[in-house]
Amino acid sequence: MLSSRNIRKATNDDLAGIANLHARVFGPGRFTRSAYRVREGAPNLSTFDHVGLQDDKIIAAINFTQITIGETPGALLLGPFVVDPDASNKGLGAQLMEQGLLCAKQAGVKLVILVGDEPYYKRFGFKHVEPGQILFPGPVDPNRILATENVEDALQAFHGRVAAA
Repeated sequence: MLSSRNIRKATNDDLAGIANLHARVFGPGRFTRSAYRVREGAPNLSTFDHVGLQDDKIIAAINFTQITIGETPGALLLGPFVVDPDASNKGLGAQLMEQGLLCAKQAGVKLVILVGDEPYYKRFGFKHVEPGQILFPGPVDPNRILATENVEDALQAFHGRVAAA
């Protein structure tokens, strides 16, 4: 397992390396993904973004976007979240996830949402959102919308369309 010393907050100097990693792992279709659609027009970097490094090379990245849901503030969209396939299953992704979520909680973020597979994300506290409660731009399988609450029952306050804040 890689040590947490290989994880740090992302900086503007990392943007090219993060973009290259996304291009390698997700390919040209990445821009149609929900996280990319929501992030259009949002800052390229948030205070919650982190990178995983090996020999000073970015091999993992987690991005968060401050969002409103139905014009209610206080939430983040997690994504894209990427680990180089050569570095997967070594714990780096889990460390990135835990660090990013901890920063969000410490900053008072009430809710973090994502589009993903519950079997992977449930270990980080994510659970299914009732279909129709949270709406994304573009096509999204409503059964893949997941949320984790930093404040008890926070999800109840969020209904509607996701937009960058």
